[in-house]
Amino acid sequence: MGDLSWLQALILGIIQGLTEFLPISSSGHLAIAEALMGMQGDNLTFAIAVHAATVLSILTVFGLEIWKLIQGLFKFHWNEETQYILKLAFSMIPVVIVGLFFKDYVESIFDSDYVLIWVAFMLLITAALLLLSYYVKHRHGRNITFTDAVIIGIAQAIAAIFPGLSRSGATISTGLIIGNKKDKVAQFSFLMVIIPVLGEAFLDLKKGNFSLAQSGISTTSLLIGFIAAYIFGTIACKWMLDIVKKGKLIYFAYYCLAVALIILGFSFFVP
Repeated sequence: MGDLSWLQALILGIIQGLTEFLPISSSGHLAIAEALMGMQGDNLTFAIAVHAATVLSILTVFGLEIWKLIQGLFKFHWNEETQYILKLAFSMIPVVIVGLFFKDYVESIFDSDYVLIWVAFMLLITAALLLLSYYVKHRHGRNITFTDAVIIGIAQAIAAIFPGLSRSGATISTGLIIGNKKDKVAQFSFLMVIIPVLGEAFLDLKKGNFSLAQSGISTTSLLIGFIAAYIFGTIACKWMLDIVKKGKLIYFAYYCLAVALIILGFSFFVP
């Protein structure tokens, strides 16, 4: 992806920001955008920057809640804040295992010539999960338990193993299917991704993967991509919270279905 222009960086930053939180797969849409723009390969420097931007979006939207959790934790009591942080920690265990043992497998998928077909099938699965979460009705949603946290964490890990499967779509729909409150599961889904994303970025930094000189990206393009991902990530995060509360995820199921069918149509029927 070397020689990334400012316009390409802007487009990819906007896509990353929006699709990181909307249940339509950020990795899948980035792969589609790169294919449409004729871009080859993956640029870890740019990926680290835009993922850091989306984490900053989460910190912006949930800054007050995160501060309350930290304050509660340092009271050193078995209070709601301490329990919530432990639930977040439990939810991260599956994705940490995936990161340690399946990272090379995940990266090999995006080196494949069939990446768009893969993305299409994963979007179909995302659509199925969103539809299921819409039609499975619970009269009284419950708060997230430790068991729920692990189940939602497994959903996140599966989304990490199969790029193109929406992380937010998988975690939020799983939480709704097992009976969690709409507003609680959306917030939990976004907070549980902070440490894994920062951890992956840290490991990449240790390997020396963040390098402007080797990436072929100008400082301007990288900055534009970062700012775009942050602004649109913040917008999408707030928007998604409202969407989940109103139970409107079904519209994204239709969107994922439509995009998947378009990709498969072009892949199989257009020479």
